[in-house]
Amino acid sequence: MKLRLLRCLRQQPAKPAAVMAHKEDQYPVSLDHHVLKDVTKGARDTTVKILLLGTAESGKTTIIKQMRILHINGFTDDERREKIPEIYQNIHESILQLVGQMGVLGIDFGSCTSRPRQSKEDLIPLEPLRTERVLTREYCDHVTTLWNDVGIRACYDRSNEFPLLDSAKYFLDNFVRISDAEYIPSTEDILHSRKITTGISQITFRVPIPKCMGGGEQQFQMYDVGGQRDQRNKWIQVFEGIQAVLFLISCSEFDQNLREDPSQNRLQEALKLFRAVWQNRFLASAGLIVFLNKYDIMERKIRAGKHIVDYFPEYEDFCKRPQQDNCFGESDWTKMFIKQKLVDITQEPFKRHSRNQVDLGTSERECYYHFTVATDTRCIRDVFCDVQKMILSENVSSMGLF
Repeated sequence: MKLRLLRCLRQQPAKPAAVMAHKEDQYPVSLDHHVLKDVTKGARDTTVKILLLGTAESGKTTIIKQMRILHINGFTDDERREKIPEIYQNIHESILQLVGQMGVLGIDFGSCTSRPRQSKEDLIPLEPLRTERVLTREYCDHVTTLWNDVGIRACYDRSNEFPLLDSAKYFLDNFVRISDAEYIPSTEDILHSRKITTGISQITFRVPIPKCMGGGEQQFQMYDVGGQRDQRNKWIQVFEGIQAVLFLISCSEFDQNLREDPSQNRLQEALKLFRAVWQNRFLASAGLIVFLNKYDIMERKIRAGKHIVDYFPEYEDFCKRPQQDNCFGESDWTKMFIKQKLVDITQEPFKRHSRNQVDLGTSERECYYHFTVATDTRCIRDVFCDVQKMILSENVSSMGLF
């Protein structure tokens, strides 16, 4: 059976709670259960190939981790221990970056003693090895002293002005627990850990098909690729046979610049990349779903006094548009603004800049949007469940049964 992914991804209207409580009643009682089994067999025999795309640090690898947690029994204790050096490197990189940027930003240590300054000098030669699984007490004391300094915290508050891991605060806030000699990373620690993706990685997993749709399992293959500019030329290697693209864009990066190009705004780069993916002729037959990710970090930034209008002046005019609900807060407006930027790209007149582009002006292709927090397992479970159900529903409806 041919998997018609484009149609199956159309948004479904919200169902009343009473209807959702009786999933078995969503399909006609008269439909023979064996017929459903035959229909869904085509889905079971077809591997759905999904490609994760987006700029660096948008959350692609975190989605891969979530699929493993949700569908492959997570991580063993040995696998968790293998993540310890990676987490230590995240901590070291974060505190070192903060210390290094204080002078650039003209920020002094807040303590009147020389202890933070001494910790700064002693920290570098104590960098944990990439295979190390236990931190020295001296190193731990230096990191704790620095993170507790008000000057370092002031530097962190301006971290949009220089490259810093999104998980820096998470790991430094949890440093006492992480530095324990018996430490084993939690699932949340693993989700927050960051390692630059180079090349192509793949995960294969199976997801149960609801009994009301015939039962069984559906196999998925999900591909992760590096999002840095120098990695994007490798993407074409996995374009063939892709049925769905999950494009991740970080809502929180409206006030940040690229690591590889400090003159380029990260959100602008993501929008530019989305346009290239939307118009790519090799992906024209694939369903396109956008995860507007890290909206939780975006909301924290707005509460802290950051405003997207300072980086996207057109936001001011966008907020003047008539809306059905006039009770939106700035976070809601910002989310809608970023989403509208993407919608506008899908509707703009075609201009050929590359032989890899295709004109979608006469196509029925649509794009679908979800606001996500990739480190939130429940959020990703619910979103992916919705996508899976739409795929299965289309397989059934394509047979003309409903």
